[in-house]
Amino acid sequence: MKSYREAINQTLAQEMRRDDSVIVLGEDVSGGAGGSSGKRDAAGGVFGVTAGLIGEFGEQRVIDTPISESAIMGAAGGAALAGLRPVAELMFADFVGVSFDQIFNQMAKFRYMFGGKTTTPVVVRLPTGAGMNMAAQHSQTIYPFLTAVPGLKVVIPSNAYDAKGLLATAIRDDDPVMFFEHKALYPRKCEVPDEDYTINFGEAELVREGDDVTVVALARMVGFAEKALDSLAAEGISADLIDPRTVSPLDEETILDSVENTGRLVVVDESNPRCSVAADIAAIVACKGFHSLKAPIKLVTAPHTPVPFARELERAYVPGPAHIAAAIKEVLQ
Repeated sequence: MKSYREAINQTLAQEMRRDDSVIVLGEDVSGGAGGSSGKRDAAGGVFGVTAGLIGEFGEQRVIDTPISESAIMGAAGGAALAGLRPVAELMFADFVGVSFDQIFNQMAKFRYMFGGKTTTPVVVRLPTGAGMNMAAQHSQTIYPFLTAVPGLKVVIPSNAYDAKGLLATAIRDDDPVMFFEHKALYPRKCEVPDEDYTINFGEAELVREGDDVTVVALARMVGFAEKALDSLAAEGISADLIDPRTVSPLDEETILDSVENTGRLVVVDESNPRCSVAADIAAIVACKGFHSLKAPIKLVTAPHTPVPFARELERAYVPGPAHIAAAIKEVLQ
């Protein structure tokens, strides 16, 4: 058993051993040089994900940066053009706006604008999501912004097994990959092999099979959807539960095939409702699978507000199993 945090840490170490061109950079990724001794403490950042890496790989490959997201992303893009494979951490996904030009106008377009003569093998790790009482500037799920950008691949693992396999694929990919890690999932454990393995982008996982409704859920919402389906089993309700794992590329075929079988769709996404991944998936099914639908598509999302700081309000803000179960029952009426 490994936690989500441990799976990512192990993958970073394995990929750095496998390929000398892989480097890690970001704010406090080595733990900093605090204390009177001035030695690196290898704590591995605010979430401990890169803990211990500097002890094995040293300061040339585990690079603490200034507190400047634009500098981190600019350095990562330049390093990739120069032949390295940087894994850059933004301490919180919310700060991607500070470095959006480097990602949106530079990394995402290098291969296209240089006529395919160069690649940009950058992975940007983005801790994301609410539920940790970190308030409006540290709790958002902003993957819809980056999913909309041509040239970027967007990965959203929901468990430790997927996090390891998808991160290995991301590091070996020759295009920029935005790798979203939900902060609330870091301690969650599941069976994860020690050996390295990869998971292909654009291949969704069918977490559960059922006949009544298709439920598509992202990141932390996958676990909440499982709890909702557990509560509905006593009423004889079963569902296909699909975890897309990547939203760019998106496995449209698996979703459309499932909806063709069930005739109903519920999409669960922690991000805000307007222009969300949930809205995108609903639009795809409405355009390409309308003939299969027996009921209107139902979206379960956070409200269109900033993330509250007050614990009670944050609990109400994040879609939970009860919200998902209610949506499923609504489409079955």
